[in-house]
Amino acid sequence: EKEKREKEKREKRENKKNKIMILGGGPNRIGQGIEFDYCCVHASLILREFGYQTIMVNSNPETVSTDFDISDKLYFEPVTLEDVVNIYQQEEPLGLIVQLGGQTPLNISQEIEKRGLKILGTPVREIFRAEDRNQFQKIVQKLALRQPENGIAQKEEEIFKIARKIGFPVLLRPSFVLGGRAMQIVFSEEEIADWLLSIKAMSFSWPILIDKFLEQALEIDVDLVSDGEEVLVAGIMEHIERAGVHSGDSACVLPPHQLSGKQIQEIEKISTLLAKELQVKGLMNIQLAIKAEKIYLIEVNPRASRTIPFVSKATGIPWAKIGALLIVGKTLSEIRQSNLIPRDFSMENFAKRSIVAVKEAVLPFKKFPGCSISLGPEMHSTGEVMGIDTSFGSAFAKAQLGSSQNLLSSKKTVFLSVSDQEKPEIIELSGKLRQLGYQIYCTEGTYRFLKERKIESNLINKAHQSEPNVLTLMLRQELSIIFNLPQGQKSLLDNMSIRRLAVLMDLPLITTMAGAIATVEALQSIQAKRSFDVIPIQGRKATT
Repeated sequence: EKEKREKEKREKRENKKNKIMILGGGPNRIGQGIEFDYCCVHASLILREFGYQTIMVNSNPETVSTDFDISDKLYFEPVTLEDVVNIYQQEEPLGLIVQLGGQTPLNISQEIEKRGLKILGTPVREIFRAEDRNQFQKIVQKLALRQPENGIAQKEEEIFKIARKIGFPVLLRPSFVLGGRAMQIVFSEEEIADWLLSIKAMSFSWPILIDKFLEQALEIDVDLVSDGEEVLVAGIMEHIERAGVHSGDSACVLPPHQLSGKQIQEIEKISTLLAKELQVKGLMNIQLAIKAEKIYLIEVNPRASRTIPFVSKATGIPWAKIGALLIVGKTLSEIRQSNLIPRDFSMENFAKRSIVAVKEAVLPFKKFPGCSISLGPEMHSTGEVMGIDTSFGSAFAKAQLGSSQNLLSSKKTVFLSVSDQEKPEIIELSGKLRQLGYQIYCTEGTYRFLKERKIESNLINKAHQSEPNVLTLMLRQELSIIFNLPQGQKSLLDNMSIRRLAVLMDLPLITTMAGAIATVEALQSIQAKRSFDVIPIQGRKATT
């Protein structure tokens, strides 16, 4: 009996040496969901495979990380300072991982560290250096990078002053928001006043961050891994929608669809500079915008991102697992020897493989009658799907089908409504639709514009005008796709009845010009291919 007790004590002492504690994301909510749980699960699985004991701390029964067989130990407790400290003191692990569970673990990381708990991976001070606006500006200046004009307001009158100085339109957002909550693009001081009234009803913290909004800019997401010395870009994703749509709501394509080789090299250079400056060990996400050939730095998050699952599936490489190993001290050189990463992997080599992956957001508008059906800086998505093929058009078409946008209708009739600012862009788009055999219905302004350019279309009344109008055609099921692209809050409200009916009738609804252009490319692929091949993810290899 004595020998048994001594053996248990010895095993307990030995087990303390290789315990790793992982903090999950807590309750799912818009802006922080299953993508971060994916990272936590993959981290636990690979660390167990490498001989570590894993301890998961999470309170959500709806996630995979709380399944009994994912970790050696599960603490089904809230991800709060008090609970995390108590568990750490009980388990005495080598350290804990905070950069995989989204913003929830990061919000308590500074207090955790103050209490003497060891946080593995990227130093906490560097994570908050990237999140603090003033410190971030110093990083940008030090590395000679470019970012949109911006300012910080500590009180209401400062918002107006800074906006006037920067020039409209500007993007307003409270600090440390999740999923872009309460973020809005404003075009006048009146809209600032309306925005201030709207956020007073919710809890938010000063300061307010104000950025010059780059209209019609191309937005880019970058995911990378680093061991503190070497940096490897995992994915460069080009957003389909232009800047101003939250990254969680925007479709994106990997490898980039429009970027030049020179731009990709410049993005990789910027990413490497930032990762080394912030002493990243693990994962990091960077958001950029490109306008007039200039690359602007929007945001840097030295943690796992919501795009990691997509990048992993698109490239065939388990980036969350790789990030976890880097966090606990492995190097990229060591990981390559374990064959988790092909030795010759790079964005340039990946682009040569003729594999295109498109991620599309799943939006819950049908579940919430009466909500505003529009995309903007505040995230609405409750899920995502992806399509993989050998061309952008086919991959985008598959992604649309996955998100319940049925582009395969036998009817070839579309409704096209476009703002005056974007009318020049529909000349080529309308021509392609006509070549594909589609009839175009549009209201008076768009009809006259197309007629002047000798593009055939059919005139139909607006939704609020006498019948038959566009709503009549929709109810008769005579339309197969709705292209509804107004600009400004007033135009959006005028067109809301069209959008709501489209959602209720499961009609494909396209609300951005970039989305319309991509949709027409998808329609061309559908007509050319007639059927789609299936590329199973499980059978894909990462080798080039």
